[in-house]
Amino acid sequence: MKKKYYLTMIAAIMSVGLSMAQAQNPECMTNLSIYAEHAKVKNYDAAYEPWKMVYESCPDINKANFSYGEKILAHKIKNSSGADKDGYVQDLMALYDNSLKYFPNKFSKAGVAIDKALLSYDEKMASDEQLYTMLDKAFKEDRVNFKNPKALYLYFSSLVDLHGAGKKDLQEVFDVYDDVTEKVEEENKKLTASLQKILEKEDAGTALTSKEKRGKKVYETNSESYGKIAASIDSKLGALADCGNLIPLYEKSYEAKKGDVNWVKRAVGRMFSKECTDDPMFRKLFEAQLALEPSASAYMYGGVLKQKAGDNKGAIADFNKAVELETDSYKKSNILYKIATTVRRSSKSQARSYALKAVDANPSNGKAYLLIANLYASSANACGSTPFEKRAIYWKAADMARKAGRVDPSLSGRASQSATSYAAKAPTKEMIFSSGMAGKTVSFNCWVGGSVTVPNL
Repeated sequence: MKKKYYLTMIAAIMSVGLSMAQAQNPECMTNLSIYAEHAKVKNYDAAYEPWKMVYESCPDINKANFSYGEKILAHKIKNSSGADKDGYVQDLMALYDNSLKYFPNKFSKAGVAIDKALLSYDEKMASDEQLYTMLDKAFKEDRVNFKNPKALYLYFSSLVDLHGAGKKDLQEVFDVYDDVTEKVEEENKKLTASLQKILEKEDAGTALTSKEKRGKKVYETNSESYGKIAASIDSKLGALADCGNLIPLYEKSYEAKKGDVNWVKRAVGRMFSKECTDDPMFRKLFEAQLALEPSASAYMYGGVLKQKAGDNKGAIADFNKAVELETDSYKKSNILYKIATTVRRSSKSQARSYALKAVDANPSNGKAYLLIANLYASSANACGSTPFEKRAIYWKAADMARKAGRVDPSLSGRASQSATSYAAKAPTKEMIFSSGMAGKTVSFNCWVGGSVTVPNL
């Protein structure tokens, strides 16, 4: 035991000594400074030779060997061909592995695996099976650091393609879909929460610092990226999640899986989102969830079933019970939003009420704003006595749609499209001019209530 201890201590001392010697290597220090200056101005060709000398002789002297090294080699790959290009690709693959070896606290397992998988994908070096295996391992071993939007999509996309080739079953597709969409939601939740603090300061009329302005831009850009990836993932899943596929799959798996609360919750949730609630399998899954875990979502599903049976009073009681049971404000907001979408067919005012409660619970719930916008737009014919008044409601709808994109940039595409569509249906400049309503107020005497100010010409 003592011998092992001494050997460990000697190895540690030698490692420290080697690192110090490298740091004191004047040639490494000089070339580090040279290549860093070139890399800063993106002169990667000039940076290559001094970088290569430092990377090969003193790999752990500075993290820049890997952060700048990646950019230098990526430039070489882009501007070369044949054997030279292949060599640079292999060098970059090795660099990713070495980044984790020399700076384990600066790089993550998932990050390195993602970099290697994306490089393999971009250079057409791996099959769908190889890509999926690499990314699946990274996701399961280091989920916390698996954040790259492109990698999240590639992870799911390669699996769907494997399913299409008959190599993966549908249940695995659904399992990974749930994992990936949950991860996207988790990351976007962090971004919108940080953005909300800045928006509150901005709305209060307080000037943002330069740091806050940069942060706002980063949060908006990254949230928008997650929104685009989420849409692409849903598109990739496509018809695989239709009721025609879901119901037979769950009927087949029910007996074996009915005691697995996670499987049951995901199954009933998917049937709800795909509006497969008329099928007896939905009730069966709901009752299984209620027995396993009488949670907030279970009562929400119970409310849906009661509503379909014509028991509106019982449905509202279950909906309110669901809200009461949920203590997490983010989850409560999602439940309130789902309730709003459910009751919209029977009562638009009630749907708005639940949607506004969803916003109260989570000010970043842009979906709730989009729902309210749609409720307003669909009420145009009931909210005015003249064509002008009826079309004026679209200004209110467009405003709500814009709010959705502002609080949750992941919805910016849908929000912008909706706002543009609603604004196009509002009174035109010609209508405003001929009516003499410019700058005046239009009040709504229908369930919408409130008013809008007509734009000045």
